[in-house]
Amino acid sequence: MDRIAFVFSGQGAQHPGMGEDFYQNSAAAAKLFDAAEDMRPGTMEQCFHGPDDVLKQTQNTQPCLYLADLSAALALDEAGIHAEAAAGFSLGELPALAYAGAYTETEGFAVTTKRGALMGETATPDTAMYAILKLSNAAVEEICTHYTHITPVNYNAPGQLVISGDKTELAEAAKEVKAAGGRAVPLAVSGAFHSPYMDEPAKAFANYLNQIEIKEPRIPVYANVNASPYTGRVQDTLSLQMNHPVRWEETVRNMAAAGITVFIECGVGNTLEKLIAKTVPDAKVFHVETMADVARVKEALGE
Repeated sequence: MDRIAFVFSGQGAQHPGMGEDFYQNSAAAAKLFDAAEDMRPGTMEQCFHGPDDVLKQTQNTQPCLYLADLSAALALDEAGIHAEAAAGFSLGELPALAYAGAYTETEGFAVTTKRGALMGETATPDTAMYAILKLSNAAVEEICTHYTHITPVNYNAPGQLVISGDKTELAEAAKEVKAAGGRAVPLAVSGAFHSPYMDEPAKAFANYLNQIEIKEPRIPVYANVNASPYTGRVQDTLSLQMNHPVRWEETVRNMAAAGITVFIECGVGNTLEKLIAKTVPDAKVFHVETMADVARVKEALGE
């Protein structure tokens, strides 16, 4: 029998209009969006209408993506499709924890808004992130040692590792990547996330988390920092996420080893769907961004 996990997308694929279909057609999603709008006026305008230059600012991207991600999971639940485990890529870990009951949906929105504000304040125009394709992790890690301000951060899938840091050094590293037979692709983010550049906001986020109550998740939620289910104080693990690598490939392999056979990406785009399909080819993998996607997954799973 299939065992289902919901995985929640991160930054990079955001676009105006995300989540609007759920808002219009899912009672649970509408309730979530309305509550978020009361807490942070203007959020629905940003989420549904942008414009792009406003939506791509980290302090706006993260709360909007949280809503789009979590509303997809709520719509799946309404359709009778439930998860036995969850994980989220970077920002996606926050809606994953909300789905798993570590905090309420609105508490999670507050946490995400705080995270986005802290990371947005630190984001600078002289930093960036690149996805490095077609090279081994070891080869990319070796290239990073040639520079002072570049760090390998997101271990996405076989042949895909994201590096983060100084823009000038990244441009030079990209030349090395090309010479080695790889490809360097700039990501649509506004800072060197998951790197030492995030040390200060990570400290501030840890202080914030220690002031709020977070419960043990009701289902296993796999953490980015160790690719394992949360244990102990959620705050202790979540506070490390912002300035530590995302071990996504390892996370997916560990979930599959634990018996997960179906992965449903909740949120925006199909980046995780593609990464998971590359990592565990035998798994059933879907993405859900609209109500039509919910119906498609329901039919495919025979629910």
